[in-house]
Amino acid sequence: MKHWTLDDIPWDRFDPALVDPELVKVAKAAAMVEHNGSDYTAYLCNVFHDDPEFQEVARVWGREEVQHGRALGEWARMADPDWDFEAAFKRFTDGYRLPIESTESVRGTRSGELVARCIVETGTSSFYSALGEACTEPVLKEICRRIAADEFRHYRMFYGHMKRYLERERISTLRRFAVAFLRVRETEGDDELAYAYWAANDGVGPYDRKRCIAAYTGRAYRSYRPTHVDRATAMIFKAVGLKPNGWLNRAASRGVWMMLQSRVRKLDRAAA
Repeated sequence: MKHWTLDDIPWDRFDPALVDPELVKVAKAAAMVEHNGSDYTAYLCNVFHDDPEFQEVARVWGREEVQHGRALGEWARMADPDWDFEAAFKRFTDGYRLPIESTESVRGTRSGELVARCIVETGTSSFYSALGEACTEPVLKEICRRIAADEFRHYRMFYGHMKRYLERERISTLRRFAVAFLRVRETEGDDELAYAYWAANDGVGPYDRKRCIAAYTGRAYRSYRPTHVDRATAMIFKAVGLKPNGWLNRAASRGVWMMLQSRVRKLDRAAA
């Protein structure tokens, strides 16, 4: 099936009166990370250097990620005509680089790498689903709907290849859980999102990782609803080899929702 293009987005329906300035900041940062898909592709193709089947789908995935960044960047430019996407992206890539030269997964095994990719796609699919439902501006809503659908499909793709590699490497459920837990923690612990937020929205003052990640996550987390957390938790459970629809998953989902709400309240107090 042919993938959508930027020409499929109903740009003529853009309504500046419905633009939320806070979501513009989030969209700008997300555009940086998505548009960096070519570096991720290079890294994955190096790690899976002797697997042409996976390399082929990774290259398709990377092109789709870059397109996500272009779509979000174009919307952000319409919402903020003074914004310079190219300059912002250069700031981002000048200061944040992936280990694209590595020929070994930073997760220790290829199975672990694919578990981590499933976790990333879980996060992005839930994020764009939540953002699309939270916003009222019709063009951003349509972009988020299309990106979320892509990310769910990407999850299934990485999950399928993960199962193939698990037949060779047979890493334990505990090890898969550890990889997943570490990757979730990295969402707020590493520089990628924080630096993307700084490069896209500031770029002139000193970079403060703690301040930038708080600004990004605070705005993003407010878009989430329990249904988004439920689906994300089920996807994580499936990726690590646990039952995605049992009592443990339901308990974990409630716990994640409570932590998310606590995090938003803490950020609100800090901002006040």
